[in-house]
Amino acid sequence: MPSIRTLLKKIRKELKEKEKVRERSQEDMRKATSISKQAILFIHRKKVAEAKKLIEKAKVIISRLDNLSTKYPEIIYSGLFNAALQEYSEANIFLGLVEESRFITPEEINVPSVDYVLGLADVIGEYRRLALDALREGDVEKGGKCLEIMDGIYVELMGMDDAYMLVRGLRRKCDIARRIIEATRGDVTQEMRRSSLEKRLKRFENLVKRKF
Repeated sequence: MPSIRTLLKKIRKELKEKEKVRERSQEDMRKATSISKQAILFIHRKKVAEAKKLIEKAKVIISRLDNLSTKYPEIIYSGLFNAALQEYSEANIFLGLVEESRFITPEEINVPSVDYVLGLADVIGEYRRLALDALREGDVEKGGKCLEIMDGIYVELMGMDDAYMLVRGLRRKCDIARRIIEATRGDVTQEMRRSSLEKRLKRFENLVKRKF
């Protein structure tokens, strides 16, 4: 029969090992989140190849964490991992839409449905930035298409009636998304009117020139 000292020594060793796992895991979670954010920035800068490399790095980290979750679920599923999964989902969904005009599925990137949905909601904000960039470049049509995609995602998320109870944080994200969409709609509408007025003025100027 082991002594109490032997038992406590074993427990102390286990606790130390857990603490090391916790520290490494949290560092990995923060790294995966940061890398996914950087990938999104590269997509905005039209550096898709670089974005893909970063997403692959994030994938390796997330896969490692997922494997650890079998042995240490209480460490891995402590909040930070969900944030990393959501950011990773957002980066993958955004890349899929920009490059292939299609929605990546949760199964393709091996993430839970809840984290996928929350990441999808955040894609609306990325499309606002795309829309504003398009408007600054004078591409009103592209700005309008970005707005359509934003609207489409929002409508589908709002159609998931029961999801508000099952996906914590979705209602708040949808409220934010609605405000983002309305602001973008105003920007696109204003630019469309300005562009239309500019075209009419140019036609009028050309007409006057021909007369005189």
